[in-house]
Amino acid sequence: MPLTNTALLNYDHNVLRLSADKRKEYHEQVDRLVSELGKTLKGRADIKITRVLKAGSFAKFTILKKTSQDPVDVDLVIYVAGVDPDKETLEQLLDDIHAALVSIYPSKSVEDFEIQRKAATVKFVGSGLYVDIVPVVEDPYRPGYGWQYDRDGGKIETNPPGHLKFIKDRKDTDRHFRTLVRMGKRWSRHAELSALKGFHVELIMAHVLAKYGATESIEKRFRDFLLYIAQSGLKEKISFPENTGVQGNFTDPVVILDPVNSENNVTSRITEAERQEIVKAAGQSWEDANYASAEDDDDIWKEVFGNRFSVEEA
Repeated sequence: MPLTNTALLNYDHNVLRLSADKRKEYHEQVDRLVSELGKTLKGRADIKITRVLKAGSFAKFTILKKTSQDPVDVDLVIYVAGVDPDKETLEQLLDDIHAALVSIYPSKSVEDFEIQRKAATVKFVGSGLYVDIVPVVEDPYRPGYGWQYDRDGGKIETNPPGHLKFIKDRKDTDRHFRTLVRMGKRWSRHAELSALKGFHVELIMAHVLAKYGATESIEKRFRDFLLYIAQSGLKEKISFPENTGVQGNFTDPVVILDPVNSENNVTSRITEAERQEIVKAAGQSWEDANYASAEDDDDIWKEVFGNRFSVEEA
């Protein structure tokens, strides 16, 4: 017997979704960081912050509750003006931000600050929150757009508000969309598919929504998500109505276009071996999910989502 929507919404609310109290706590922690960072960098001629935006899965409401497998991180996009994107480097921007963070939190140990490919990360030990501070050199001619850097010197044009709108538009079309995304992320984490990022899951789920529509059964739609990955092999290019500009030509094993930049393949780092691993895992989980549905067996569903799977009311 298939799981009811009520049962899966219980699972989402009690196990997957970040609680309102925790969301409020993290908002306040990030807001304090934003305020102090603004004070520290205010008045500097070499770096002018024009906008700060909470982004990523936290702002999209697709983030998972903190567990040992699911860390909580907030992307904090800092728009920087007055910088030539052809001359400025990520390293210079991150060094400025890193120095400001050290001055804001002098009591923090050095390992609490980390420079990654695209962001400076702050770790708050008490709450377990990670804040990724992502500098974006704003495009003065296109609101919301800007250039985001890699440490290898490359840059890509992005639009974080556009990413938020993309998810909101799907949620407005389908009231269960965010629940399905969280289910997809939990499946991916449990299957240890490190190459399949949360953003990839969001985009694949959006493609499945466009392909099959917002049917009522959450369980069936999740199984359709797994079946799409298994049957397509992730070999077909995925694009969206938002991709109205010139599209890039890609030869990567998996091609999913960035909804805000048709020349950016967001899955370009997935290797052929990783594609095969993802497809194999989806096929096995689809079989498990179908068997669990037919047998009404929660233990089999734990093979898909992990031991914390429960559809009981809180």
